[in-house]
Amino acid sequence: MPKKYQSHALFIDGPVGQLEAILDSQVEETPIGTAIICHPHPLYGGTMDNKVAHTLSRAFIRSGYNSLRFNFRGTKKSEGKFDFGIGELDDLLAVIKWMKARDHSEILWLAGFSFGAAIAINASSIIKVDGLISVAPAVEKFTNFTNQPQCPWLILQGDEDELVDIKTTIDWLNTLNPGPELLILSQAEHFFHGRLVELREEIFKFVQEKNK
Repeated sequence: MPKKYQSHALFIDGPVGQLEAILDSQVEETPIGTAIICHPHPLYGGTMDNKVAHTLSRAFIRSGYNSLRFNFRGTKKSEGKFDFGIGELDDLLAVIKWMKARDHSEILWLAGFSFGAAIAINASSIIKVDGLISVAPAVEKFTNFTNQPQCPWLILQGDEDELVDIKTTIDWLNTLNPGPELLILSQAEHFFHGRLVELREEIFKFVQEKNK
């Protein structure tokens, strides 16, 4: 059953100015925790309103979490300018700090799509999180970490992804030990056109399993 939630537009203090955000909060029950969602590449139209980012948010809401989406620096009403993944990581770390201070939640998941997935992976290698969802992560260009994330971790990607090569993702995963779970969606491309419901259901199942 879909869960009722309330959406609140807000701004969070980031490293170079205000970051525009939307917090979706559970209405009828106490949230299990919080999921922070990272959007795709801002120079190619990526914002927190992206359909895949929105799908991630809905999956977590249905799983009993609050969900926070935000725009990286220089995107829409967020201040600053694009910083090639470096400043965007600082943005995410600032949002995590704000969220923890606000909710005092012990359970925190990170999730992202494409560019945003890579930023979330990098953040998860720096701070402890309870789970990580990476949709079509742009690992080749933007992932850079020494200590890999140590949490339940699912990567989802289509085998017809025209922007993030699936073989590159698999080769990268083979360098990790232990590696994340990988779910390949047959005949799905980068933006999962016509497959968003399936994507949402797979994310929901993974998060629900880890909630047990």
